[in-house]
Amino acid sequence: MTAAQIVNKYIHFFEKNGHKKIANSPLVPQNDPTTLFTSSGMQPLVPYLLGEKHPMGTRLVNVQNSFRANDIEEIGDNRHTTFFRMLGNWSLGDYFKKEQLPWIFEFLTKELHINPEKLYVTVFEGNNDVPKDTESIEIWKELFKEIGIDAHEGERIFAYPAGKNWWSRSGPPEKMPAGEPGGPDSEIFYDFGVELQMHENSAFKNEKCHVNCDCGRYLEIANSVFMQYRKEEDSSLKPLPKPNVDFGGGLERQLSAVENQPDVFQTSLLSPVIKAIEKATNQPYKNHETAMRIVTDHILGSCFISAEGVRPSNTEQGYILRRLIRRGFDNFSQLGGKDISPIVEAVVEQYKETDPQLVEKFEAIKLTILEEVKKYSGALERARGYIEKKYVKLGDELMGVKEITVDDAFYLYTSHGLSPTQIESLGYVFDKQAFAEAMKAHKDLSRQGAGQKFKGGLADHSEKTIMGHTATHLLHQALRDMFGKQLHQSGSNITAERLRFDFNFDRKLTDEEVKKLEEVINGKVKENLPVHFEMIPTKKAREMGAIGLFEDTYAETSKIYFIGGDGKHPYDAYSIEFCGGPHVDFTGTLKSVKIIKQEALGRGFRRLYAVVG
Repeated sequence: MTAAQIVNKYIHFFEKNGHKKIANSPLVPQNDPTTLFTSSGMQPLVPYLLGEKHPMGTRLVNVQNSFRANDIEEIGDNRHTTFFRMLGNWSLGDYFKKEQLPWIFEFLTKELHINPEKLYVTVFEGNNDVPKDTESIEIWKELFKEIGIDAHEGERIFAYPAGKNWWSRSGPPEKMPAGEPGGPDSEIFYDFGVELQMHENSAFKNEKCHVNCDCGRYLEIANSVFMQYRKEEDSSLKPLPKPNVDFGGGLERQLSAVENQPDVFQTSLLSPVIKAIEKATNQPYKNHETAMRIVTDHILGSCFISAEGVRPSNTEQGYILRRLIRRGFDNFSQLGGKDISPIVEAVVEQYKETDPQLVEKFEAIKLTILEEVKKYSGALERARGYIEKKYVKLGDELMGVKEITVDDAFYLYTSHGLSPTQIESLGYVFDKQAFAEAMKAHKDLSRQGAGQKFKGGLADHSEKTIMGHTATHLLHQALRDMFGKQLHQSGSNITAERLRFDFNFDRKLTDEEVKKLEEVINGKVKENLPVHFEMIPTKKAREMGAIGLFEDTYAETSKIYFIGGDGKHPYDAYSIEFCGGPHVDFTGTLKSVKIIKQEALGRGFRRLYAVVG
């Protein structure tokens, strides 16, 4: 059974049970400055989990491309990946535990034919605010009993604290910010057998194994989250008016269970990429597992992020992309690899059935990765020359020891983008403990800055940010009117302080062009045009000329925002865009729009900054 077949079976199964398929949201969230990437299927659905009505109804299903940057340093084991596809189904105040748990058990055991004897489950053990999930325990006992398996708590059913069996975007209750939804979950694990834990190379062979440990014997393949609570300003958990179900199951992990293959990188989906690395480096996977897993994961993630129009840089999504490409190429080079192109090609080949946009954008993806590899190689040489010229102690150099101070090492990290490992690969040593302390201080400062930067972000729907959101629509249309319909948005970031708009363009705008843009936009502001949305069949919206950041990801029906027009003649509107909102009701609310800065984003892309009001 292939990954594509699992996707089709999953969607069909839940459609059969009354769910409507919704679109795969962009990997880079549109107009949400609070997060760099979509990291779960529920992330785009937070407003609906909190009570807003979804246009497709109360039962939803999809497969969501996801990326988790905080997993980068964990890559190298047999199961973690930064990029993954999440199978998801949701109940928005509709069904709950007694429907969800039987459905997902049926899907795994009947549709995917996974041996139920290999399955173990976990539930929330309760805390001072939320009781133990005894309802799920009883449901699981009955489900296993129906197929002839005695499931007792402590043997096949296990209760864990919030650190293991509570889910929100931010983690356990104490880490949830005010307004965040969350709740207890029930996870399903697949058992690959005691042999994996007891392998002579296992770091866990002398430890007591349990279902939720990290030895690799048990793999989580499904997680039903019961969204019942919202964090309040006073740090209490308040029950939601209607409880929801948020299910997530990693496609790559379910494929591992179907194939009884404990190494995700040796499944039918990813093993061809590993084989491409073996061929390119003339090295076997055995004894080089960690390095080849890192190459596979990082080039895979780089392909999907590049396909979203992101380019390597020193900030935000571009910084993550740069880290992936450079760390992936480091490991590829250490294996003896030279040309990473065949690995990019292998990734696109494996994902072409489920993600055809990789094929459509293949040349741009490959060019992005190869250009960054070239820049990185140059950066290494420049860094080497910089150190040799200014910072290596003469006495140590004569003795064959190349020692640099931690300040010099940290400068290479912040200015040249070189990690500690990359600095060491150049042949230099430094105080690693002092570097780690400097790194922590740097990250703490960055978090504080991010907190200020994202204060009042679109996710919070502040008045100024909503005004900025509407201004991006006016800016987008004005740019297209000036330079042609081939121009399109490639990203945006909107805060209460300013808006940032990215688009494809191959040169700097002249002062006259910037002035004309402002005049056009402010002309529309003065006209005080009405702004409204309608739910329209996607095909019809495209025929009307609606533009969108990621048009190929929309479902059959889309939310379309109109600026101008009388509502009866949508073709007369000034701007027609695919968008989730929110927006002001009239453009006059913006008062004025001023472009304050422009910058290049690499070959063929520009960025504009503007303030509103």
